[in-house]
Amino acid sequence: MTPAVGRPVRVTSIGFGQLSLEDIVSVVDREGARGTDLIALPELCRGWDPEPLLGPTVTAMSELASRHSTYVVCPIDRLEDGPRHNSAVLIDRGGKVACVYDKVYPYWGELTDIAPPATPGSEVPVYQADFGRVAMAICFDVNFPELWKEMSAKDCELVIWPSAYSAGMSLHAHSLMYHYYIVTCTQRCDCIVCDITGEEMLYERSEGLNVTRVTLDLDRCLFHLDFNPPKLERLLADHGDDVEVERTLDREGWFLLRAKRPRASARELAREYGMEELRDYISRSLREIDDIRGAPFAASAR
Repeated sequence: MTPAVGRPVRVTSIGFGQLSLEDIVSVVDREGARGTDLIALPELCRGWDPEPLLGPTVTAMSELASRHSTYVVCPIDRLEDGPRHNSAVLIDRGGKVACVYDKVYPYWGELTDIAPPATPGSEVPVYQADFGRVAMAICFDVNFPELWKEMSAKDCELVIWPSAYSAGMSLHAHSLMYHYYIVTCTQRCDCIVCDITGEEMLYERSEGLNVTRVTLDLDRCLFHLDFNPPKLERLLADHGDDVEVERTLDREGWFLLRAKRPRASARELAREYGMEELRDYISRSLREIDDIRGAPFAASAR
């Protein structure tokens, strides 16, 4: 794996099936003490045991987030005065709730086998953390591309996916289409890390408890070979000590740009030279072609 250089973020995925709150606290405390930017726990980390947003689980994780100055993604069965939600709660480095994602596409058992049933969420927030733009999706959400497209439209750089199962290639497809990192944390005690190219950077699985630690460079950026090569040539001529082409994907017509040293930014330098990242190129093409057509392309109308 290429070491992170430009904008490194350390992510720790802690996967398990069932643990008591005391045991979860012990593991999170240990991993936080090692130093990390974000700790992720699996879907419904306390099981189907309803509690309010500021109940015992989030309260315990908030204390640990503050103690170790780390973000924590804490999924809970959330029930207060209103509807019940399968939620992922993002806690910031100060221990405050920064963002709450309510599962947009609950699994059928969540709608039929528990009372009250889970209520589908309606929003996909993308949170500006101090290391980059992070979003969350949960388990069955993996089957619905519109949710993943929405995260891309909001300039997400990293998706944390707590789940009951592993999903595999479905996740690769989303990172391939939308060019953000995906890090999973599951009740299967495994972790997949998908690169911005859609390729699997890492897969780890353990019995009973899986802890995966990975450092990602959020400054790495992906470009199409359309229109960019002359600008790239000038960029490398002027800043060859700062940035480099990590690799070229010939069949896709893409290339990856990365910083060579910590104080350099491949993304910022590329913008200075008028280079357009792949995701922006596709989004702009969509908008401008729809304008020429006079309406968005609607496959459902065919």
